[in-house]
Amino acid sequence: MSGLGQFLRSFGAGRVAAMGVVTLALVGFFAFTIMRFTAPQMVPLFSDLSLQDSAAVVRELEQQNVAYELRGDGAGILVPKEQVAKLRMALAEKRLPAGGSVGWEIFDKGDGFSATSFVQNVNHLRALEGELARSIGSLDRVASARVHLVIPERPLFTRDAPQPSASIVIRARGELDPGEIRAIRHLAASAVQGLKPEKVSLVDEGGRLLADGAGTEEAGGAGADERVAALEKRLRDRVEAIVGRVVGSDRARVEVRAEIDRTKSTLTSDSFDPDSRVVRSTQTREESAQTSEPAEQSVSVANQLPNAAPPAAQGQQAKDASNKSEEVVNYEISRTTRTETQDGGRVKRLSVAVLVDGVYSRAANGDVSYAPRPQDELDRIGALVRAGVGFDAARGDAVEIVNLRFADLPGAGSADPVAEGFLGLDRADMMRAAELAVLTLLAILVLLFVVRPLLRKALAPEGGRASTAALPAAPGPDATPEQIAAYAAQVAASPSLQGPQGGDLTPIGMGEAETNARRLAGAEIASKVKAESVERIGELVRNNPAESAAIIRQWLQEPA
Repeated sequence: MSGLGQFLRSFGAGRVAAMGVVTLALVGFFAFTIMRFTAPQMVPLFSDLSLQDSAAVVRELEQQNVAYELRGDGAGILVPKEQVAKLRMALAEKRLPAGGSVGWEIFDKGDGFSATSFVQNVNHLRALEGELARSIGSLDRVASARVHLVIPERPLFTRDAPQPSASIVIRARGELDPGEIRAIRHLAASAVQGLKPEKVSLVDEGGRLLADGAGTEEAGGAGADERVAALEKRLRDRVEAIVGRVVGSDRARVEVRAEIDRTKSTLTSDSFDPDSRVVRSTQTREESAQTSEPAEQSVSVANQLPNAAPPAAQGQQAKDASNKSEEVVNYEISRTTRTETQDGGRVKRLSVAVLVDGVYSRAANGDVSYAPRPQDELDRIGALVRAGVGFDAARGDAVEIVNLRFADLPGAGSADPVAEGFLGLDRADMMRAAELAVLTLLAILVLLFVVRPLLRKALAPEGGRASTAALPAAPGPDATPEQIAAYAAQVAASPSLQGPQGGDLTPIGMGEAETNARRLAGAEIASKVKAESVERIGELVRNNPAESAAIIRQWLQEPA
């Protein structure tokens, strides 16, 4: 312990405190990095939950000891990625989330015998409303929905029962188009007996009326507007498909306006053909009449006796006779009766406007030049458009083809490179990989530029003193060559200036200026020693030329 205290006192109080703060910071950083590396990846389990559903789901997760995170004031719940599928199946088995409403599970309770008919009717209505709300809320564009049903009871001694009605409040993701509104109304009407789509009112979360339930929807209402919009869209897509094949994708703009005759009319006509006759009935009547008077008889007693024989007949004299013939013939004349009913929604007039871009060409140097399309090509495009929309000059249709230069060049738009996954990884996986890469890079930078310099500085005082003490004292200016050579040998053999293999190293803890000065001194001493050696060899050669020449000849004869 005394050695450790002596070692710490050698640093000083300021340096020890700084090293302690840096050590704590490094421990915190590496602890955070390890926790981020080892922490499970959290993904959404459910989103856009109501408070009731969120509380029920959290309670189930706590009972199963599952780690979770809440986002968006409880509307979203995040769980570990590897447990998402298992948790969703387990919660679905327990009918969670319930969508904030009560469905047919209200009848799962065992109190059916003790409940009155009124309670059963109320529960049936609640269950029907809850199931409809869940079905409507399952649509992509609908975040949540509430349904209110009015199903009146049929009064006694009445032939006609009052019609049911419904009102729906929805919270949509964006704007609902007329087709989706109509689908929601028909969905509700098909689920309730006797309910008509015209009796379903629809309101959004902003209080805007999307569809009224007054039951007065006619050809001139929202349904007709929807049909007009659908007709215009169908014709526009058709024309864009035709023209796009000629001028290129996204190089044409088409607008279609359709005027619809919404009036209803019924026409009944009768026509007779006098030349076409058929005998329907014939009646013939003939009469013949004749009148005559008898001759006069004499009056006698014999004529008046009872039971007497009649007297002999006497001749008669005709007075009048007539004949009559009558014939009645009835003819049936050919008759044609035609009744024609014209519903609203006929196309009254079409107006089509087509804007096409010109022709672009790229030169060898990369410049793009523009040229308008020839008129004969525009005429052919106009003929295709007229045939595609069913052009009728009798009703006043108009088709206009205009060639103008677009503001942007072809292919100027850029697609999102992250729209699709890369190497089978989705956006969440790519963000997780980027986060881990950044943390790894930060850890490496901290080790290189923080921990390593701190360790070198921590070992600098003791190493500096040892290296300084190990160096011998430099000789003075009047030193002899033998003293200078001895000092150079001691400096070259000093461990503070040599590495493990004898390489020149900078002493630990020694300043850069001091190190350079010592290196210059050593180089100067070595040059003096070398010059002294060269001078002595020259003197030996001058004094003994024959021996020197013999030695050189011997070196030349020796193999390399």
